[in-house]
Amino acid sequence: MQNSKPIRKILIIQTASIGDVILATPVIEALHKSYPDAVIDFLMKDGFQSLLEGHPHLHHILGWNKKEDKYGNLRAIIKYVREQRYDVVVNLQRFFSTGLIATLSGAPIRAGFSKNPLSFLFTHKAKHLIGNNNSTPHETERNLSVIEGFANTAEKRPALYPSQKAFAKVSQFKTGKYICIAPASLWLTKQYPEKKWVEFIDKIPSDTNVILIGSDDDKEVSKSIIKNTKNQKVLDLCGKLNLLESAALIRDASMNYVNDSAVLHLCSAMNAPVTAIFCSTVPAFGFGPLSDDSNVVEVRKQLSCRPCGLHGKKECPEGHFKCALDIDSDELMNRLK
Repeated sequence: MQNSKPIRKILIIQTASIGDVILATPVIEALHKSYPDAVIDFLMKDGFQSLLEGHPHLHHILGWNKKEDKYGNLRAIIKYVREQRYDVVVNLQRFFSTGLIATLSGAPIRAGFSKNPLSFLFTHKAKHLIGNNNSTPHETERNLSVIEGFANTAEKRPALYPSQKAFAKVSQFKTGKYICIAPASLWLTKQYPEKKWVEFIDKIPSDTNVILIGSDDDKEVSKSIIKNTKNQKVLDLCGKLNLLESAALIRDASMNYVNDSAVLHLCSAMNAPVTAIFCSTVPAFGFGPLSDDSNVVEVRKQLSCRPCGLHGKKECPEGHFKCALDIDSDELMNRLK
């Protein structure tokens, strides 16, 4: 469908997690390629803006503060969006609140998923197909399907743009061969267990430095790993790098080892080599790695309880956590060789 009015101003909405924002970046690329002269803004959860800082295709990054006066801030965002008179609003979430922003924007083109409660007021709708089989599209493809009616959607890999300052900060850690490990996850059942990380790190040859990365919240896990490993060449950078600095670091690693988490998508965005460990979840959900050099490691035997849900859980519902504990750390070593 072609719109008779020129598209000069676009808003993309994705106010969920860091990983969701990264997986929305192909939409930025597609819209910029289709409308190179258009101004593109991005609405995301307040506090995450640094992830898209310096993005060459974005004009303004808006933050929605959901922690304090969530609905008061929502009203302010709706007012601001209406004032901007966007030509296109692309809503990549399936929640009423973001559907309301799109619906009340006044934009001639309002695109989103058909699962959104307000999708009957969108001009462009796409199905959000997700399931536990290999025919399920990747999340980036699902996002791009929202704009298929008015944009070129050929490229599905995410893209981030760390600054030269970010690369300069991490250059001190690139003096020798190194691997990065992001050991933690917000959800326990998505996290390769600490003792398994230690088992793997103990096998890493002495010519390879090991760098642990993650947020402040991951420090407890990283400290425990360092305390228990025999490997003397492990550096803990959890909480010491921001997201784009981490992205600059993982780009040049010999290998990156990650859980089904946001760092996995950082690797895809930097086309960095990655080994993704899937415990309770499965890549068939559409959140697997997209780097050229990528591999998924998961338990080999069939478990009737896996996957136990689309998202992780705080503990194994069955109490045995075989989906993680039965993954042989030699499979991680094979990727390093």
